[in-house]
Amino acid sequence: MMNEEIQKYTEYCLNCPAKPCSNNGCPLNNDIPAFIKQVKEGNIKEAYKILSKTTVLGSVCGRICPHMKQCEGSCVRGIKGEPVNIGKIEAHVFDEALKNEWYKETEKTNELQGKNVAIVGGGPAGLTCANFVARKGAKVVIYEKYNELGGILSHGIPEFRLEKSVLKKTIKSILNEGILDIKVEYEKELGKNLSLEELENKYDAIFLSFGANIPAKMNIEGEDLLGVFGGNSLLETGKHPSYAGKKVAVIGGGNVAMDCARTIKRLGADKVFVIYRRAEKQMPAERKEIEEAKEEGIEFLFQNNIVKILGKDKVEKIECIKTELIKKEGETREVPVNIENSNYELEMDYVVMAVGGGPEKDIINSLGLELNKWGYINVDENHKTSKDKIYAGGDLAGDKGTVAWAARAGREVAETI
Repeated sequence: MMNEEIQKYTEYCLNCPAKPCSNNGCPLNNDIPAFIKQVKEGNIKEAYKILSKTTVLGSVCGRICPHMKQCEGSCVRGIKGEPVNIGKIEAHVFDEALKNEWYKETEKTNELQGKNVAIVGGGPAGLTCANFVARKGAKVVIYEKYNELGGILSHGIPEFRLEKSVLKKTIKSILNEGILDIKVEYEKELGKNLSLEELENKYDAIFLSFGANIPAKMNIEGEDLLGVFGGNSLLETGKHPSYAGKKVAVIGGGNVAMDCARTIKRLGADKVFVIYRRAEKQMPAERKEIEEAKEEGIEFLFQNNIVKILGKDKVEKIECIKTELIKKEGETREVPVNIENSNYELEMDYVVMAVGGGPEKDIINSLGLELNKWGYINVDENHKTSKDKIYAGGDLAGDKGTVAWAARAGREVAETI
């Protein structure tokens, strides 16, 4: 099934032999020109087969990946004009596959027959790994701390960016019941009702992929006041205060900041400010997310830094300072420096810190695994930890923080196993 819009996108592709979109842009190295060529010729199922060699998350990545920083940003067409809309074509192919249940035709081999693999964490990395090792005949058990799979896809990406119905169908296709041997044990969490030692005694390989979603702190005065939230936690739990008629400051410039700001605005906040200490062009958030946030009435304060949160028991005001960008010797990127005596105050009801996340230290430290200097699990080039049959990947190992990079880690662990 082909619609006119998708057909137009495929005809725009030059089918470059060098494949910069695949080789330089896509973390999963999807064979983009090859699958687009099949779509162009009306062979959607063939396009799906090509993509399935490298990804199980096409309907998700096609919607939420930062395409301009990945595949579309490397597209030759983008040098003099608009790049090929790779995301839309990929999502279309996988949506058709989900609708027609083509995943039920997955070929399964016996390479890992008789082997048992445990996966701790059912996010993008864990789900990808589970599917790829199960295709080789392994028996897989996913241990998930919540009562549903998806990780950040379920508990971090808002509905307006990724519809729950799409995610549900995607997870169903990954588990591929009746074809692959993947079981799920819900409400299981390391350090609480699950131990690594127990898993080591039971499984041939273990993949730790439970993410690193503890919000980072800025360590500024007033950060412990009532009304200060971590962006990752707000999105993960969905437990928001009433924003009706309130003013909210979101601190940060990545996609988590955009998701928080847009979610809070939609929940009725009077004013939402995104405060970012660098310039707009340096924001790590996807360009379309920034533009959509602006269209929704979110105000951006670029080259501003929060220095204090003021209030007696709860947030009442914030103190900010303006910054200038300076290129320091030996640095490639301009760095923000506070401008002396440019401080000012804004009345505020809530502050959301969206300045990154990290692993849960108590759990990480209890595993008996070697950590690197940043506090992430130390892994080698094959994602192997300091213990022989234990692997780690995604945010937990300090990998690049996008869904596609997490999925790549999951696939590489599967290949290593």
